[in-house]
Amino acid sequence: MEVGPHPHIGLSTVTWLLEGEALHNDSLGSEQVIRPGQLNWMTAGHGIAHAELAARPPFRGVQMWVAQPEETRHGPSSFVHHAQLPHVELDHAQGWLFAGTFGGAASPPPSDTPLVGLDLTLRRGTSVLPTAGTFEHALVPLDGPVKVGPEVVEPGWLALVPPGIDELPLETRDDGGRLLLLGGEPLGERIEMWWNFVARDKTEIEAAWREWRDHTDRFGHVTSPLERIEAPIPPWVSNRTL
Repeated sequence: MEVGPHPHIGLSTVTWLLEGEALHNDSLGSEQVIRPGQLNWMTAGHGIAHAELAARPPFRGVQMWVAQPEETRHGPSSFVHHAQLPHVELDHAQGWLFAGTFGGAASPPPSDTPLVGLDLTLRRGTSVLPTAGTFEHALVPLDGPVKVGPEVVEPGWLALVPPGIDELPLETRDDGGRLLLLGGEPLGERIEMWWNFVARDKTEIEAAWREWRDHTDRFGHVTSPLERIEAPIPPWVSNRTL
């Protein structure tokens, strides 16, 4: 992973490593190495830029984007790193809570909306997870197939669980099945997403694109050995308005 300086608006990036380590630099001046079991949570708000460099192979990780609601998406940017996170013990499962709340535990980064992020390792048998009925959930198998309710989900696929489910049975045939449980209350707002920008309409996205292209102060400067990534031209922008 060698991702040079690039911008974001209207989202939080949640970085969770499974193997290796990576270096994060951003326009706030943050410089942070992250390793498995640690969390980087960067909130863009009105605008931020960052770079990411894998520092040690083998490397494997997950980066999740959390859309910010209207109340916070125009606010200031921020970055936090957490080296220690709550450990969760369940029947036939254990893991780490890296986002939101679960079973009375709370991950330290504050989130703008109710959500959950768990890295779970299953033991052979069935584990029943208590889930928030108002949440939509996604199950992401990492190492092998996992049975989610009546469905078998293979790595590379995602099981989508709609709101209204209070318990989620999970089953694996072998010890050590690893998965991510992601979820939250539906945002309730229509979003527009293009490239690295999350907004509510194309006008906002185009304004952010132009400011990144023109090197304005909105996104700041990232100190990184990696080359700055230039944004492609939005497909709806006419050549006459460049």
